[in-house]
Amino acid sequence: MLMDRGTTVWASNTSEAGVETAVMSENGNFILYADNLSIVWQSFSHPSDTLLPGQPLTVSVELTSSKSPSPGGYYTLKMLQQPTSLNLALTYNVPESYHMSPELYSNYSYWSGPDISNVTGDVVAVLDKAGSFGMVYGSSSDGAVYVYKNDGDYGGLFSAVNQSNDWSRPSVFRRLILEGNGNLRLYRWDNDVNGSRQWVAEWAAVSNPCGIAGICGNGICNLDRSKTNASCTCLPGTSKVGNVISCSGNSSLTGKCGPHHENLTSEFKISTVQQTAYYFSGSSVIANYSDIESVSKCGNACLSNCDCVASVYGLSEEKPYCWVLRNLEFGGFEDPGSTLFVKVEANGSFGVSGDKQTGNSSDESQSTRDKVLILPIVLSMTVLIALLGCLLYINIHRKRSLKRAIEGSLILSGAPISFSYRDLQHRTNNFSELLGTGGFGSVYKGSLGDGTLIAVKKLGKVLPHGEREFITEVNTIGSMHHMNLVRLCGYCSEGTRRLLVYEFMKNGSLDKWIFHSYSNRDRLLVWPTRFRIAIATAQGIAYFHEQCRNRIIHCDIKPENILLDENFCPKVSDFGLAKLMGREHSHVVTMVRGTRGYLAPEWVSNRPITVKADVYSYGMLLLEIVGGRRNLDMTCDAEDFFYPGWAYKEMSEGTAEKVVDRRLEGAMEKEELMRALMVAFWCIQDEVSTRPTMGEVVKMLEGSVDINMPPMPQTVLELIEEGLDHVYRSMKRELNQFSSFTITTHPSSNATCSYSTMSPR
Repeated sequence: MLMDRGTTVWASNTSEAGVETAVMSENGNFILYADNLSIVWQSFSHPSDTLLPGQPLTVSVELTSSKSPSPGGYYTLKMLQQPTSLNLALTYNVPESYHMSPELYSNYSYWSGPDISNVTGDVVAVLDKAGSFGMVYGSSSDGAVYVYKNDGDYGGLFSAVNQSNDWSRPSVFRRLILEGNGNLRLYRWDNDVNGSRQWVAEWAAVSNPCGIAGICGNGICNLDRSKTNASCTCLPGTSKVGNVISCSGNSSLTGKCGPHHENLTSEFKISTVQQTAYYFSGSSVIANYSDIESVSKCGNACLSNCDCVASVYGLSEEKPYCWVLRNLEFGGFEDPGSTLFVKVEANGSFGVSGDKQTGNSSDESQSTRDKVLILPIVLSMTVLIALLGCLLYINIHRKRSLKRAIEGSLILSGAPISFSYRDLQHRTNNFSELLGTGGFGSVYKGSLGDGTLIAVKKLGKVLPHGEREFITEVNTIGSMHHMNLVRLCGYCSEGTRRLLVYEFMKNGSLDKWIFHSYSNRDRLLVWPTRFRIAIATAQGIAYFHEQCRNRIIHCDIKPENILLDENFCPKVSDFGLAKLMGREHSHVVTMVRGTRGYLAPEWVSNRPITVKADVYSYGMLLLEIVGGRRNLDMTCDAEDFFYPGWAYKEMSEGTAEKVVDRRLEGAMEKEELMRALMVAFWCIQDEVSTRPTMGEVVKMLEGSVDINMPPMPQTVLELIEEGLDHVYRSMKRELNQFSSFTITTHPSSNATCSYSTMSPR
């Protein structure tokens, strides 16, 4: 027990557990032992606001900041669990003194770490001794995602999992603390900082103080000119109490409806706060209007709704939005493109600081002089406003005309167009014509006003990004233009709705043309077209691998993601939905994504994932283009059901023409065929270093460089050595037992997964 003047401040509550010994270990863990040296209680399992190196933060545990003595809220660091993923998040918790129904408000997460998706076993957040912080997952700690990595960390997070049992004294003291201001900060103890010893900050989760919800209670956060220091002002209708941040007369807690839920419009008015936005949760939203014509009408929308306490107006790609809110809890911040409207009582005039504005009486002579000055001032202002209004009208009219022209012709030289959800409903006839489904959602056919066809992808779940992060990523993808990439024309982001608008591909996906089935039995690609598609697809992949500012790993190269236009020019789709990799950051990925049958061996062997994983997938795709069949086809006999093994055998024996799509009846160029097969087998080598880059693949296919005979890939060799007859019989039994050989991979918010036939592995 910890006592303070007779009052119990803290107790371990282990009086019945037979505690014999208490030990403060060198790593900072305070442990209570029973007589058999078993641990009864330890401080590492009960963190407060601090995490020490080696101390695990599990799904059931959270860090909590010290609670302010004022009525403000507090902060937590915890793992937010979604149906198929989880991630670390900093959350602002509303004050416990709120006398409201819990369903009328919720807490707000203002910062989140990377997602961990589709994993088994425990997930633990941990700080290691070298100063890196992240999450380790899997039953044997076989995966890690860094939130922050120290440059001098060579051991990695894996070694930190068992550090809780390492009681040795660390060489450098570090601590990760959730501060009372809502920021998560990593400190290092330095024995010599300008001659003194003190804690030095190494890393912080949030760099902008106003990027933290609730930093000013429910008031407004303002940055100084240096953009590093923040000050707080109260909402209209409220005022500060003494020197504390909290404000009195909180308008968000005042009832606005009559006893029979009627609107008491005459008792309230709207106070405008310019260049200000507000943090709000989904439960705070009453409505979101995208057809508000002017700024003031957004304030009127709040005034006409008795449940509304405030509304936020802004423009997104010249299209207005107006969020109508039922409560204000998490604070506002400066935003030049937004305006905040707050409902206040009509019996006073309030400024942003909340102080009531009162005028001073003046004598009769002063009043006369004022009247003489007012008339010319009013006339001058009227003329000036009229001129400005004319200029504004002309400017808006020109912009609208230009936007209609751009949208009609799809000449998109800059960022994608922002559509409203209602507009896309109309353009797709209420999403009535389904083109197909994929890992991220369903795709519908639509058309623009001039008849230009579009494909609208309706994302099937809410992405982890906020609206601004989503739009930023969409603009990055939309700025990438290449003749072999599907162009992203626009997007929609309204509340939980996320939609992407692509150019329409008349001939659909490549799999409909190379795989024979009853529904597409009349579709056949001749050899020159196939070979041209193979080269052009490689050029598209090479573009986002090697020529973009942001390197992209697609993670899901397969025939279903190669689309064909009316001239059978291939275009790679869904490339922007994979993980964006900045050149200045790590070039590896740690979460498993993609489709079985096209996954490189490093996904399974826990090796770093680079752009060479896409090279492997392209090699499997190239084999299917040549053979006109899946690499694994149980309708074939035991000798050639596994296409890569059969194809390599025939290629090495000089009879490569046997493995070409039988529907071509031998009509192909043998030199091009050998080139394609050798490139494909170089691409699917198990060793990452032996695979070519996509730029080298293009040169080899075009014939500008010589190609050596590739060795048989180790994975193919091992399968053949096991005996294809044995594998074939085993898979036949499994196929008959389950009557289907299709596996469904549930996608995460960051993964591009879809339905696919399994590989033998």
